[in-house]
Amino acid sequence: MEAAIPPSLIYFIGALLVPLFRGRARQVFAVLVPLVGFLYYFSLNAALKADGVINPVTGAKELFLWTHQLLDFQLVLGRIDGWSLIFYNIFALLGIIGIIYNLKGNSALELSAGLLYAGAALGAVMAGDLITMFVFWELLTVGAILLILSRNTARANRAAYRYFLIHVLGGVILLAGLGLHIQETGSIAFGKIGLSGMGSWLIFIGLGINCAWPVVGAWLTDTYPEASVGGLIFMATFTTKTAVFVLARTFPGEEALIWIGIVMAVVPLFYAVISNDLRRVLAYCLINQVGFMVIGIGIGTALSLNGTAAHAYCHILYKALLFMSIGAVMYRTGTSRATDLGGLVRSMPFTCACCAIGALSTSFPFFCGFVSKAMILSAAAKGGEVAAWLAMMFGAAAVFHQAGLKVTYFAFFSRDSGIRCQDAPGNMKIAMGLTALVSIVVGTFPHATLYKMLPEAASYEPYTVGHVTDQITLLAFASLAFALMILAGVYPAEVRSVNLDAGWIYRKGGRGFYWVMDKSLNAINRGAHATFIGGFAKWLTRTLNAAPTELLCWLLTPYWKLRGLSATEMKQHQDQLRLKSQFGAFPIGVTACLAVFLLALLILLA
Repeated sequence: MEAAIPPSLIYFIGALLVPLFRGRARQVFAVLVPLVGFLYYFSLNAALKADGVINPVTGAKELFLWTHQLLDFQLVLGRIDGWSLIFYNIFALLGIIGIIYNLKGNSALELSAGLLYAGAALGAVMAGDLITMFVFWELLTVGAILLILSRNTARANRAAYRYFLIHVLGGVILLAGLGLHIQETGSIAFGKIGLSGMGSWLIFIGLGINCAWPVVGAWLTDTYPEASVGGLIFMATFTTKTAVFVLARTFPGEEALIWIGIVMAVVPLFYAVISNDLRRVLAYCLINQVGFMVIGIGIGTALSLNGTAAHAYCHILYKALLFMSIGAVMYRTGTSRATDLGGLVRSMPFTCACCAIGALSTSFPFFCGFVSKAMILSAAAKGGEVAAWLAMMFGAAAVFHQAGLKVTYFAFFSRDSGIRCQDAPGNMKIAMGLTALVSIVVGTFPHATLYKMLPEAASYEPYTVGHVTDQITLLAFASLAFALMILAGVYPAEVRSVNLDAGWIYRKGGRGFYWVMDKSLNAINRGAHATFIGGFAKWLTRTLNAAPTELLCWLLTPYWKLRGLSATEMKQHQDQLRLKSQFGAFPIGVTACLAVFLLALLILLA
């Protein structure tokens, strides 16, 4: 296959055409679109090997395709290198899996939104300049909002509105930063920027919002649990991982990212412990794992950057598998609350097995998370980043405790909730089974699969005696602690509750902020409008509109006096003139005389 058009265009065209099909034809077409997009990966990989040139700065091969001139800037829709290809591979693969998972409902909105979302993510990682990246970056928000709205509940609609507001804010901050950066440097190159000025700091913050950084990332746990059952698979894949990719391009080695990542790797897990909604538990754990990637970018070595790329790849796999498992439970039972579930292993054994594989894939040997997380841990240890290493070790144990043990236990074991249902539909089983298989293959044979795609020139061996025993010991103690806490009855009770986190700032505090602004700035605006627009401007308009008529009345007054008209008669003539002026009803002769008079006046003034 020749690389004739940008791959994102395939997804966009597919998203537009999906609603035109019905029934089985729609399902077949929806699967074919991401399948073609995935096959495109091999064409791009071959093109890079055949035509790629060595970048003198990075020493890696790269290839630029689909360039277009915009004013003084050259837009590049296809920058092919190791970084873009590994993200392309996993994004395209999850595009197929996500569509298969959503086939049962056969909703045109969900299928189209998923394709749009996937196309935007691929466009962002393939972008070769900052302008192109920003355009696709904003399209991500459109896809996500449609997937939230597709659930069609009042809570989902409110969540979509909040998602829109926070991402518009992030987009405005990012756009302002890009504008300042381009003005300062005169370049739109999509490469390392570094924190060197106001523009770079605004870019840094704008990217951080999509990356779900502390405080500014509370939108994730607020909105992800409100998405549709299948839509959440796309949301968990594209937004934060695209942000990780862009951060790796623009701010590698930035020390501030290490400390941001440490907070992300630790703090969300405490909220996961007390969360009742299992999809929200997984959302908090998602932020924890993105924290690992942020730390890897901050360390900035070849090994840590490879670890970031690898962990983004693997995290997409096992997090999608966990979300799909709980999504299948929600599809069959109508809930994802731990207080309503339990004992489903009897009814949904296949889904339970997939959920268990997803749990083991977080950190266990021979599963994908083990071979990627180990790289970042090793890079932190070699770089002397003790705080980061400790935070990630804690995070690795705690995320297995929460995303693995808690989710699996309370959904499928625990007490018997009495729910009896069918296992997941066939399309969901295929999607979960495929993801579980890839997770195991990547974890068991990393050198033959994942490591061949890594962007940086650095080798690593995950299966050393020390690392394997360390991880098994860590996970064994995490499992023992969980079991003892459950048996002793000291594990935090699963109760229906609302946990307050930084999302309160815009969920509740935003209303107070709006009230303050309405009573202050809007009050000033209303007062200014009443004074200038409703007062002075209105008076000026009336005055200027009546001025010609009043001038004519003043000029004709001596004539009327010579004719011997009384004051009452002159007032009647003035009123008639004003009325005729209002409706433009002057006789033709009068109009002609006025025109001659004005023309003569202009000649004299000239």
